Amino acid sequence: MPAVIRLTRTGALKKPVHRIVVIDKTRARDGRPIEYLGYYDPKTNPATVKVKKERAEYWLGVGALPSPAVRTLLKKQGIKA
Repeated sequence: MPAVIRLTRTGALKKPVHRIVVIDKTRARDGRPIEYLGYYDPKTNPATVKVKKERAEYWLGVGALPSPAVRTLLKKQGIKA
């Protein structure tokens, strides 16, 4: 089954924080992930992004497809997606 890299929502009501996760494509948005790669907090100024670069590059290398939002975040971190 193909793996994807996407965001899952965490945080309180009206205070979203997102985790960047590798997950099976058929699982729900907040389902059990294969691995956590980092997080994204859009409420800080500027937005906070923390990514495990080595693991993200590994998953991209084995064929995991990033969502459009994650692709943008990875490019801003200097990771070719």
